[in-house]
Amino acid sequence: MHMADALISPAVGGTMLAVSASVAACSIRKVKHEMDEKKIPLMGVMGAFVFAAQMINFSIPGTGSSGHLGGGMLLAILLGPYAGFLAMASILLIQALFFGDGGLLAYGCNVFNLGFFTCFISYPYIYKWFTRKGINPKRIFLGSMVSAIIGLQAGSFSVVIETLLSRKTELPFGSFVLLMQPIHLAIGVIEGLVTAAVVTFVWKARPELIEGADGKGVSSNTSVNKVLTVLSIAAIIVGGVLSWFASTNPDGLEWSVERTYGTSELEAQGEIYDTLSEIQEKTAFLPDYGFKSSGNENEQATENEEAQAAWPDVNLGTSVSGIVGGGLTLAFTVFIGFMINTVNKRKRNAAA
Repeated sequence: MHMADALISPAVGGTMLAVSASVAACSIRKVKHEMDEKKIPLMGVMGAFVFAAQMINFSIPGTGSSGHLGGGMLLAILLGPYAGFLAMASILLIQALFFGDGGLLAYGCNVFNLGFFTCFISYPYIYKWFTRKGINPKRIFLGSMVSAIIGLQAGSFSVVIETLLSRKTELPFGSFVLLMQPIHLAIGVIEGLVTAAVVTFVWKARPELIEGADGKGVSSNTSVNKVLTVLSIAAIIVGGVLSWFASTNPDGLEWSVERTYGTSELEAQGEIYDTLSEIQEKTAFLPDYGFKSSGNENEQATENEEAQAAWPDVNLGTSVSGIVGGGLTLAFTVFIGFMINTVNKRKRNAAA
C-alpha cells in the first residue's frame, strides 16, 4: 500500500508530510520515558523483520491481486505505539530512498496510512480491548486479527481520501473505494494471522516484552537474546530467500488503480514531481529491490518481462536487497533509539 507520487498533489503530499512529522516528533517526546537499552535492539530487529516481510507479496485467490504485510500492528504490540510508529517511519524512509518503493512526495501519506492508524487507533482501542483482562493465545489471536483488519481498512480508506483531495479525477471516489476496501479486507486477514503468530511466539518466549511494551519498560533481569536471535534469523531468511517466492501480481493498491483507471501508473507532470523523481533515481541504488540494469530500454523491458514470468524468481539482487535493506533499517532504527536514550540519560543526570 505504498503510494506513488503520481497519486497525490503537492499540497496533499506536503500537508501529510507535516502531519506525519508532527506525530513523529510527539512520538520522540513520549518514547523518551519508555526507551531503555533492552528496547533499542528489539526496535532495530523488529524494523528489519518488517522490512523483509513487506518484500513478500502473497496472492489473493480469485482476484489477480496480491498483498503484503504492513507490520504496523506488529510493531505497536511489541514496541509500544510511539516506538512502533518511529520504526515504521524508518522502514518507509529506507524503502523510498534506497529502493524506490513509495514516492518521496507521498512519504508522509505512507507513514500516516501504515503507521498512524495501527499504532494510535487499532492498538490502543482494539487490540488492548481484547487483552484488557489478561493475555493468552486466544486473546492475542482475536485482538491481532480484528485490529489488523481495521487498521488496514482505515489506511486503505485514507489512500482514497488523499487521492480525492488531490483531485485525481482518474480515480473517482465511488469506484476506487469499492475496489480498495474489499481487497484490503482480504489482505488484512493474512496480516492478522501473521501478527498473531509472531506475537504469540514472543509472548511464550518472553511475556515480559509484550506486557512491558506500552510504557512499562522491560525488567533488567529479562533476557531478550532468544527473541532477538529468532527474529534476526527470520529477517535474513525472509528477505534473502523467501522474497524469491513473492507473488508477481500487482498489490492491492496497484490492482485497484488499474481496475479504476485502466493502468496502474498515473502520469504526474510538474517540476516538483520531476525533481523528486530525479533525487530518488540517484539515491535508489537497488531500485525495485534489484540491481540496476545496464543497457537499452528494450533489453530492460525484456528482462523485466522474463523476471515476472519466472516464479520463484531466484534473484541475487532480491536477496541482496532484502539483507541490505534489513541491515540499513536495523542500523537506522537502532541509531534513533540510541540517540533518544542518550538524550534521556543526560537529562536524568542533569536533574540529579
